[in-house]
Amino acid sequence: MILVAGLGPASLDRVGAEVLRRLLDPARAVVVRTLQHPAAAELARRRPVESCDDLYEQAAAFDDAYEGIAARVMARAAAGPVAYAVPGSALVGERTVALLRRAAGAAGVPLEIAPGESFLDLVLERSGVDPVERGLQVLDGRRLPEPLLLHLPTVIAQVDTAAVLYDVRDALLRLLPPEAPVTVLADLGGPGETVERLAVGDLGAGHAGLRVSLFLAPDPPGWPGLVQIMARLRRECPWDRRQTHHSLARHLIEEAYEVVAALEALPPEAPGGEPDYAGYVEVEEELGDLLLQVVFHSALAAEAGAFSVEEVAEGIRGKLVRRHPHVFGEVEAETPEAVLANWEQLKKAEKGRESLLDGVSAALPALSRAHELQSRAATVGFDWPALEGVVAKVREELAEVLAPGARQADEVGDLLFAVVNLARHLGVDPEQALRRSTGRFQSRFRAMEEAGSLKGLSLEEMDRRWEAAKDAEAGPGGSAP
Repeated sequence: MILVAGLGPASLDRVGAEVLRRLLDPARAVVVRTLQHPAAAELARRRPVESCDDLYEQAAAFDDAYEGIAARVMARAAAGPVAYAVPGSALVGERTVALLRRAAGAAGVPLEIAPGESFLDLVLERSGVDPVERGLQVLDGRRLPEPLLLHLPTVIAQVDTAAVLYDVRDALLRLLPPEAPVTVLADLGGPGETVERLAVGDLGAGHAGLRVSLFLAPDPPGWPGLVQIMARLRRECPWDRRQTHHSLARHLIEEAYEVVAALEALPPEAPGGEPDYAGYVEVEEELGDLLLQVVFHSALAAEAGAFSVEEVAEGIRGKLVRRHPHVFGEVEAETPEAVLANWEQLKKAEKGRESLLDGVSAALPALSRAHELQSRAATVGFDWPALEGVVAKVREELAEVLAPGARQADEVGDLLFAVVNLARHLGVDPEQALRRSTGRFQSRFRAMEEAGSLKGLSLEEMDRRWEAAKDAEAGPGGSAP
């Protein structure tokens, strides 16, 4: 028989009389998870106990220690009745109890749980929060989730070391202003109990401890806050109330292009190489503007009873799972090319398309559309096997443009299509490449103008200014495209 007993948040006087009687019974061996707790230390003064603190000291990771604790209790149970005593409630934040229940069930050993008082009971009492009325989430300070959502009153437990506290503080400061309030609750239920309200930015190493939790209930930041703000704007802002899907469409296009411009300003190897933090600040802002458009259109759709932004997120989550069977299923795809080919086939089956080329938007920029059509055709092998064939085709198309009597509009189109194919084989996005070249032309031409009026200059003189602009762009010892 194994008795798992919660020792409550403080001293033994918070443990029920019947559970205490059974813990003090000399016929039952007692194993305590740790002596670093008032009730456990008091119990050890009243009777022999076996501590598992040595397993924490020997283990390389907490999970190793937890496995060792469960094994130790099972070994003691083989010799006779045993009680396993843990701080707080045996059902809250106790990984060892879950392991022990599994092991006891597999071995056919009877196990009884006397949960005990949880630190959460005292946190709720001190904070005045009703978890049914307002909701509540409880997080482990050592394993904060990603993304961290603070849309509910939040308890962060096990803030037991300075390192954990600083990690928690930094995570909170990514979402909250430094002056946001947080409550530090330490040693609840004992004579040394402290409840301190301070700013998140003021959290320091001295606030960490074995029996420390944080409580905060901010206005929802991040994703949940954005969704709530959008809903309020639709109710209260005259401009936002007036918008429709059609009136917002141009903003969506503009924001998408601004994201692309910010991304193209990053180093070509990003996210590899040395991080361009200033560039990423711009990317972050532009992504936020684009995300607003997604949330805005989803809010309008929700008003029509069509779908919510959460359904949008769930839809793409499910799609990613379905179209990555090499990750979430049994399909093998060892190369990026195999992944893309499988993706296109799955998409064709899902959407009931008759052609691989169905669904490529006619509204795409011409270079991007050509690139996408060629890429899809290549997934079934309709492609030049080597770069030499593509280069030869570009030369052929150029010759046709220059041929006497050529229908030049058509032939130039064929030449551009062939150049897109060349870019694809070289791993270059033609749309981005042309935008970069256009940007360089604009920058250099302006530099030519800044050197003086271009009127009356010969082509040779303008060419010298152009070369000077290129040299200035490249910098000392460099070379510009």
